[in-house]
Amino acid sequence: MVRCSPRPRGAPGNRAVPCPPEPVRILRAHLTAFPPARDGRLFIGINGGDLPTITYRRAWDRARVTTLTETEYASPLGKRIYDLRHACLSTWLNAGVPVTQVAHWAGHSVDVLLKIYAKCIVGQDEAAKRRISDALEGR
Repeated sequence: MVRCSPRPRGAPGNRAVPCPPEPVRILRAHLTAFPPARDGRLFIGINGGDLPTITYRRAWDRARVTTLTETEYASPLGKRIYDLRHACLSTWLNAGVPVTQVAHWAGHSVDVLLKIYAKCIVGQDEAAKRRISDALEGR
């Protein structure tokens, strides 16, 4: 994994978040071709302001149409751009990444993370029982 540093919503500075190498390569190429604005924004509206939300929605819809099958497109799979965040955090939690680490990367408190994602953590019973047994046996 490569570390990228998105700015958390409303927080000063950066935080390191794991990111696979291929998206990092694409982002770095984009930043070389299209440097950020003075205020750090990557995408700017026609008049220099924020990019309208509908622009993001239309681009996302085109990306879904292009990459998904008709059945997948008709499903709720990735219906909203924000679904990617949920998929990412759920994947990290189900991979066994400690909740405190996921909360830090997500810019959440552990309490908020668990309120939202506790129901997404599945299939870890056997691994958890094995870790307890190993700890009790002194491994």
